[in-house]
Amino acid sequence: MAQKLSYKRSGVDVAAAHAWTERLGSILKDTGASRNSVRDFGGAFDLGRLVGKDCILVSSADGVGTKLRIAQLCKNHRSVGIDLVGMNVNDVVAAGAKPLFFCDYISTSQWNEDLLVDIVKGIAKGCKESGCVLVGGETAQMPGFYKADDYDLAGFCVGMARRSELLGAHRVRGNAALVGLASSGLHSNGFSLVRKILGERRLGSKDWGPRLLKPTRLYAKLIEQLRRHYTVQGIAHITGGSFEEKLPRILPPGLDAVIDRRSWPVPKLFRDLQRAGSVPVDEMYRTFNMGIGMILVVSKDKAAGLKNASERLGCRAWIIGETAKGNREVRWSRDKKR
Repeated sequence: MAQKLSYKRSGVDVAAAHAWTERLGSILKDTGASRNSVRDFGGAFDLGRLVGKDCILVSSADGVGTKLRIAQLCKNHRSVGIDLVGMNVNDVVAAGAKPLFFCDYISTSQWNEDLLVDIVKGIAKGCKESGCVLVGGETAQMPGFYKADDYDLAGFCVGMARRSELLGAHRVRGNAALVGLASSGLHSNGFSLVRKILGERRLGSKDWGPRLLKPTRLYAKLIEQLRRHYTVQGIAHITGGSFEEKLPRILPPGLDAVIDRRSWPVPKLFRDLQRAGSVPVDEMYRTFNMGIGMILVVSKDKAAGLKNASERLGCRAWIIGETAKGNREVRWSRDKKR
């Protein structure tokens, strides 16, 4: 006798999803969320503690991209949760806001609770390290849409700033210094090129996999401390499109960013990828962060102090360039091939 069709037999286990929601409560609560936030239709964050009429909410939505393929090949899913937080929280921080709360979206072909626990624990760790509350999210079962072991991630972060704290092109001045903060590696961008360079076999190897999966550096607490003592004019989060795409976003009309490529040491990972794929130098700098995850614009007389303060707080930094008259472009000075 043929079995009757059901939602569970089609690949969606509602009971398992409900049990997972209950289990999530303890993970989210550890970041400061209320227990009820995982049961409600929308995560709630109490703004009652925040005062002032000029409070601006700043939001970001982003994913991890094809870095997930390396996580799947290596069967290591904890770090991509941190990446998910980093891609969103770092954007909110670059706008001048303090991250408040975070939601995630996980879509998968089949229910695998061990996998989900790894991912969400990584998300929770990233939120704690960023001073951000994980209020909940959505886990979607989509059998037949993804291959058996595939999944995708998206994240949504909301932060807050007073109007006077917001950063951007309106604050950036000419003859200011550019201070680069060290990245932890590739972060979560450029992996389509990485996959072309290395091919499937090497992506998950012991030689490459752990290096590629190093999680995105979280800058929220570092930059909060730096801004207590230094007036930052603008911040560029160096992600997709790298320097030439991200830096012009914080440049006002009439200014360029002039960067000296020799001013910081490019990490070995990027040099190894360049050699492995015979990638032109200019293409490397158009695609990858090359060791610089954030760029802060400050007055030149404060640049050395900010650099030293960052390093005392555990993040290497370099004065990598300056703003100068131009057309909202990135110019490279005194280039030297690596």
